[in-house]
Amino acid sequence: MGHTLKEYTERLEVLAAEKGLDYYPVDFGAVPPNFMMEIEVYGLPIRMLHWSFGVRYIYHLIQRRMGHSRIFEVVYPGNPGHAYLADTNSLAENILVTAHVLGHADFSKNNALFKRSQEQVGYHIVEQAAAHAKYIDELVMRYGRVRVEQVLDAALALEQHIDMQKPLVRKKYPTEREKKGDPREENVFRERFEKLPGENPPKTENAEQKRLPTPPNPERDLLWFVANYGPETMDWEQDIFLMVREESFYFKPIFDCQIMNEGWASYWHARLMREADFLPNDIYVDAVRAHSAVVRPYAGEKEAALNLNPYHVGFALWEHIFKEYGEKDAFRVRANDDDFSFVRNYLTKDLADALKLFIYKEKEDGSIIVVDSDIGDIHEHILKKKYNFGCPRVYADRIHEDGSLELVHDHKTDGRGLDPNYAAHVLKYMHTLWRRPIVLQTIDDKKKTKTISCP
Repeated sequence: MGHTLKEYTERLEVLAAEKGLDYYPVDFGAVPPNFMMEIEVYGLPIRMLHWSFGVRYIYHLIQRRMGHSRIFEVVYPGNPGHAYLADTNSLAENILVTAHVLGHADFSKNNALFKRSQEQVGYHIVEQAAAHAKYIDELVMRYGRVRVEQVLDAALALEQHIDMQKPLVRKKYPTEREKKGDPREENVFRERFEKLPGENPPKTENAEQKRLPTPPNPERDLLWFVANYGPETMDWEQDIFLMVREESFYFKPIFDCQIMNEGWASYWHARLMREADFLPNDIYVDAVRAHSAVVRPYAGEKEAALNLNPYHVGFALWEHIFKEYGEKDAFRVRANDDDFSFVRNYLTKDLADALKLFIYKEKEDGSIIVVDSDIGDIHEHILKKKYNFGCPRVYADRIHEDGSLELVHDHKTDGRGLDPNYAAHVLKYMHTLWRRPIVLQTIDDKKKTKTISCP
């Protein structure tokens, strides 16, 4: 009589603990494939409704029908974690997926970026997102779908513009310059100084000089800034911005550690399958086939690695680290690194050659030519889309006396251009909430200063 998935899961958890994996409990659930695609597109099982998610859904549906993607599972870190498995998976596939999920759960509990994010956001993002969605529905009933959707347009246009170096819960800026030193000592010194003969009385700062500009320093957390300093922002509009910001804090480490995280989970599902002597041979063989489909070098049906598969690259890097540096160092890297340090430190020239990684260019006739195989260039090519949450580095520079806002594109450190048409659309969304003129200073494709404004 065969064992159930639940029984295999329990034995896999025991084996994982013996091998050193440490994770919060995980709630597993089997759901239909269409629901799997929905939660992958929305990012969470229940999330605030918005038209942009429908656009993403159509894209994923087309990709799936073309055979370019298949979703085995979707995992949400937390305490407990949540894992959704496709109910169309075979028993062998779901056993493999379960082992994969345990790797993810260990990573999210112990990686520094994930720990910091979850300590701030909380360990129940699935439930929190559902509460956000319910609140949005209440706002729609109160203010109308058009008005609420306009605020969501603005918030989601800025969802990547957060600053993880600042805490989730922040105080507003001080309004005046802080005095340094003990004020009592300063007063005594001032009294003695003013009594000296032949000296002019010291100049004192007037109220205008004491007042700090807003923001006092370049502010990269645009969601927080607009929510707190919009000249006419209403409480419910601020709530929407801060809810989107909270969810972005949750998603940021997932974005920053994708190659590491998927590679770690793939390494451990392969290892647990290998060492699970309780698995029948037929299930083990089917699980190995599923593993090969997950970590294959190419992301689509074409037999060419033209799209980087994070499972494949991450799996190869972790195998290399375990072999060359040992288990203790591998667990240390898992705890301390992100994709930037992971790729730069451990993707060597020899490993890149073995993985057939290169930078290519497509010619007008559709043929592909290799244009670069330098390891440093390969590192930066892999990582360039990951800088700053995948968006341009833009900061709020100054609110002027009339309430107008000046933004600056930090193109020198950004290393990427800024699409002026896309930027104009984002400013238009922002303006619906800011309600005063907004200007963005950037450069054009000829490196000349360019100003984009709304209205």
